[in-house]
Amino acid sequence: MFDSILVANRGEIARRVFRTARQKGYRSIAVYSEVDADAPHTQDADIAACIGGAVPAQSYLNIEAVLEAARKTGAQAIHPGYGFLAENAEFAEACEAAGLVFVGPPAEAIRLMGSKRLSKLRMIEAGVPCVPGYSGEDQSTETLATEAARIGVPLMIKASAGGGGRGLRLVEDLDGLMDKLVAAASEAVGAFGNGELILEKAVINPRHVEIQVFADNHGNVVHLGERDCSVQRRHQKVIEEAPGPSVTPEIRNAMGEAAVEAARAIGYRGAGTVEFLLAADGSFYFMEMNTRLQVEHPVTEEITGQDLVAWQLDVAAGKPLPLSQDEVTFSGHAMELRLYAEDADAGFLPQTGKVVAWNGPELALRVDSAIEQGSVISSYYDPMIAKLIAHGADRDEARRKLMRGLDQLVLQGVVHNGPFLKSVLADDVFASGQATTAFLNERDLSSAAADETRELMRDLAIHLFARQQGHSRWTTATPLPVKIKLDGEEMHVREGLCLLGSEDRGSILFELEGVRRTAFVSDADEGGLWISLEGQTQLFEEQSFSTKKDDASAVGNFIIAPMPGAVIALKTKQGAQVSKGDVLLVLEAMKMQHELTAPRDGIVAELGTKEGAQVNSRDVLVRLEDETA
Repeated sequence: MFDSILVANRGEIARRVFRTARQKGYRSIAVYSEVDADAPHTQDADIAACIGGAVPAQSYLNIEAVLEAARKTGAQAIHPGYGFLAENAEFAEACEAAGLVFVGPPAEAIRLMGSKRLSKLRMIEAGVPCVPGYSGEDQSTETLATEAARIGVPLMIKASAGGGGRGLRLVEDLDGLMDKLVAAASEAVGAFGNGELILEKAVINPRHVEIQVFADNHGNVVHLGERDCSVQRRHQKVIEEAPGPSVTPEIRNAMGEAAVEAARAIGYRGAGTVEFLLAADGSFYFMEMNTRLQVEHPVTEEITGQDLVAWQLDVAAGKPLPLSQDEVTFSGHAMELRLYAEDADAGFLPQTGKVVAWNGPELALRVDSAIEQGSVISSYYDPMIAKLIAHGADRDEARRKLMRGLDQLVLQGVVHNGPFLKSVLADDVFASGQATTAFLNERDLSSAAADETRELMRDLAIHLFARQQGHSRWTTATPLPVKIKLDGEEMHVREGLCLLGSEDRGSILFELEGVRRTAFVSDADEGGLWISLEGQTQLFEEQSFSTKKDDASAVGNFIIAPMPGAVIALKTKQGAQVSKGDVLLVLEAMKMQHELTAPRDGIVAELGTKEGAQVNSRDVLVRLEDETA
C-alpha cells in the first residue's frame, strides 16, 4: 500500500497523473530540472523537488537523483509517465531495491520487450503473428546480408533497442544493403547504446494499430480495444483514434486475443500496449510492445469511460482489475491531436519561445497540456506541448469537433503545428478513414482556405501597425510606410477593413466586405504582433523602423542555428573545401537531430562553434568564403 506518489516525469503526462492522484486522495510529488523550476507540472503537485540540470541526463534520466528526491520527500511509489525512465528496467529494479512501489510492469518484462529481437522470439513462441524476418543473435554483416537475400526486398532494417524511427531503414534494392546496415547500426549505437539489428519483410502501406492491455497480480489480463495510429510523420504519431476505422469486430477480437497472449507470455502487470501492423487483407503482425502508458491513452479512456491512470494506481496497490473482458464496453469514437512546437512550413523544425497567450478551445474537447500562459518552451525536451481529444457519437463528429477546436485554439509566442493538423483533418482521404502509414508522404496538405486566412491576418496586421503610427486613414491608393516580415515589401492597408470597438490587445472584432470576424492579438518583442485567426497563428514584424540586423547579405555565407541546441557532430574544419549540400554539422534539439548543410560551394573561413557546444537560435556556426577569396 502507498499514499504518496512521485511522478518521475514532466510536462503533460506529469500533470495528467497528478490529476487522477488528487482525485484518489494520494499525496503528489513533482520533480523538476533547473530549467523547469516554474513549469506548470510543479504547481500541480503538493510538493516538488529539483533533481538537477536542464540536460535530461543530469535530471529526468538520472536514476540516483530521482531516488534521492523520493527519499527526501517521503514518496512511497513512483509513476514513470512515458519517455525518460518509463521503459528502463534498471530504474524499475532500483525503485524496488529502494522499497518504492514502481507503477509499471516487472523489470524483466520491460527488459525483454525493450529488445525487438528478443521480444519477437518470445512472441513467436507464444503464437502471436509476427512479420517474417531475421531476429538471430549473429549480428555479423555477412549473416545479415545472407538473411536479407533470403527474406527478399522490400525489407526493413530495425534497431532492436530502438523506437521513434531511429535505426530504421527501408531496403528496396539489395545493392544498397551494406551501406544501410552500417548506417542503421551506427544510428542505433548513438541513440540507444546498442547496435543490434533485426530484419523484417516490409509490409507495404499498412495501418498501425495497437491494442491497450492491462494485467494485475491476480492472473487477470484484459484488452480495452484498439487505437489506430497510422497518421505518422518520420515514424512519430500525429493523430490517433479509437476505434480503428478499418478494424472489424473479427479483427478486433483476434488482435485483442493475441495482445492478451503476448502479455501473459511475459508475466505482465499494469498498462501496456501491443503494437501491430495491419495489412489491407486483414492479416496483422506483432511489431513491438510498449511497457508503459501511451501518449494516446485518452482516446481509449473516452470510448470506454475508464480512467487508465486510476487502473494503474489500483493495480500497483495490489487490487484486481475493475472489469473482466466481458464487462469492457465501447461507446462512440474518439480522436487525439498532438500539438507540437514546430514549424510545419520549415521542415517541421522544433521551435522555442515564451508562451504569451494560451487559450484552449471552448468546445467540449479534452485538452491535456504541458503549458500555461508565461511558460517557456526550451530546446531540452520533446516539443509536444498539448493534446486535443474529441469524443463523438461517430468518427465524423469527433473529427468535426477537432477542426472547430483548432479554429478556437490560441497559442502565441511560439510557432506550432495546429494549421498542419487542421489540414490533415480536412483531407478527403483522412476524412473517409482511408489513411495508412503512407498517408502523410503521399498527400499534398496545402490549403487554399489557410492561405486566404493568412492574407486576411496580414491585412489586419498592416492596419494595426498603421494605426500605431497614426495613419488611420490610409487606403489602398496610398503607400503605407510599414513593412511586415511575411512579404518583406511595402504594403498598403486593405480598403474596407475596419475595427469594431476597442483595438486593445486580446480579442479584436473587425469587419471586411460585410463579414465580421474575431482575431486574437498579442504584443511580441520589439514591436511585433502575434495574430491568431481561424486556426492560423502568425508573427508579424514591422520592419520600416527595425533595428534588427538585415540578414539578406548573409545568405549563402553563413550557416545559422535555426534553434537552440547542442552541436553533437562537427563534420568540417577551418579551411576545408565544401560543396553545396555537404553536411557541416549536426544539431540536436528537442530529442531530434538536424543536419545543417552548406548552402553553396566554398571554403570554410571560420567556425563559430565546436563539438559538444550549446548554441542559441541564430548563432553563426560556420562562415563560408568563395574559393578564390
